[in-house]
Amino acid sequence: MKQQLLFCLTLCLMGAKVFAQTKAIVPTAADKPNRYQQEQIDRKYGMFIHFGMNTFHDQEWTDGSKPPGSYAPTAIDVKQWVSTAKAAGMKYIILVSKHHDGFCLWDSKYTSYDVASSANKTDVVAALAKECRNQGIRLGLYYSLWDRKQNGNVKDLTADKAYNTYMLNQLSELLNITQKYTDIVELWLDGGWEKENYRWPAQEIYTLVKSKAPQCQVGINWSIGTPENVDKHMVLPKDQQNLFPIRYFPSDFRLGDPYLPATPDPKLFTSQGNTYYMPFETTVVLGERWFYNTTDKKHKTLGELEQIYRTATAQDNILILNVGPDRAGRIRETDVDLLLKLKEKLKL
Repeated sequence: MKQQLLFCLTLCLMGAKVFAQTKAIVPTAADKPNRYQQEQIDRKYGMFIHFGMNTFHDQEWTDGSKPPGSYAPTAIDVKQWVSTAKAAGMKYIILVSKHHDGFCLWDSKYTSYDVASSANKTDVVAALAKECRNQGIRLGLYYSLWDRKQNGNVKDLTADKAYNTYMLNQLSELLNITQKYTDIVELWLDGGWEKENYRWPAQEIYTLVKSKAPQCQVGINWSIGTPENVDKHMVLPKDQQNLFPIRYFPSDFRLGDPYLPATPDPKLFTSQGNTYYMPFETTVVLGERWFYNTTDKKHKTLGELEQIYRTATAQDNILILNVGPDRAGRIRETDVDLLLKLKEKLKL
């Protein structure tokens, strides 16, 4: 155990040194989308996949105390996930690689709270990345900054340095895994509201990602503040205005789930005296809950989903619709059927 702890400490220190020595990368100030932002806008429509520890407990947010063995999918049918997204007219998939509970859908060097310690050891991140390559669809990852297992006491400022290094190490792992198979196009970061914005290593994350994957668009949920308070939570899309401050700088696009953008939707936001173009990505669940839940039996109607799509993808913005694969590792047939009917209605 002592040797393992020493090894992990050494890796953390090495990682921190590398990150500290890397020159900061920031976006170029602009009043229109850059190349990779335009590619994100052109993708327009994708699938969000919430799958993990919560899938097996009928809960949206577990707290990191559930045993890893309770994550027990009887199968993980990534081929079905990707083929469903393609058949529905979607251009990319975003997988929840780690939610607020801290359980990782890949074999991480930095924690035992992951698939390697579970009843199904499939590296879901790697399997999905490989399948996305095989079927010709793009891949993004969701990663929760807030980790109730690893950093449960968010009020302890003295824990920030070690935990921030932990995150950077894990994000580097994820980039290394995906790059074996495909180019990751989006990193969707969540849970920032649990700490003051300055306590998160937004610059280090952005530099790490862009140095490894320049095409990867980085966004942090609840992206925008107000002129009076850059860290205000929440500033709804309807209340955002041009030249409001960027809450988590640097980042490439705005998030505020599950809200739709305003009409007209502002695109220009500020940080450090510069102005940056930032489109909005809407995230919406098909039913009532993000993760599979045995009590979630109500779906949005086709009419509701059509209106959501048209509002969310107007004005050079983006929509991802969420599915929660079940305990057999498959997207439910009711979800598949609804997505295919929506494609026909939208004439994609």
